[in-house]
Amino acid sequence: VQLQASGGGLVQAGGSLRLSCAASGRTFSAYYMAWFRQAPGKEREFVADISWNSPYANYAESMKGRFTISRDNANNTVYLQMNSLKPEDTAVYYCATPRTPRRRAGVRPSEYGRWGQGTQVTVSS
Repeated sequence: VQLQASGGGLVQAGGSLRLSCAASGRTFSAYYMAWFRQAPGKEREFVADISWNSPYANYAESMKGRFTISRDNANNTVYLQMNSLKPEDTAVYYCATPRTPRRRAGVRPSEYGRWGQGTQVTVSS
């Protein structure tokens, strides 16, 4: 699976953005998909993930109620809808897949085998 993230940009605090991650490869639907982010000088942190068949989604505590992860297996795409954005949400956002299909990898970046190139999100105050 190859991943390409897009949709980042500059937005004012309180605004919204929707990120997309397009995947190539016929096995996309067999993988959990996750979003991470990395701010300058900070470690990469977990944002959200979604199960391979969509019923289950998990979010980092600070994103609950503001971010929504979803996926469209027919189009090999995973999305991250981000609402009520804050300046502290400024980061490069990455999509990723676990190393093993049909298994959740959790919050540790080391458990993920493939990464998109990242898309910059900047939230101004």
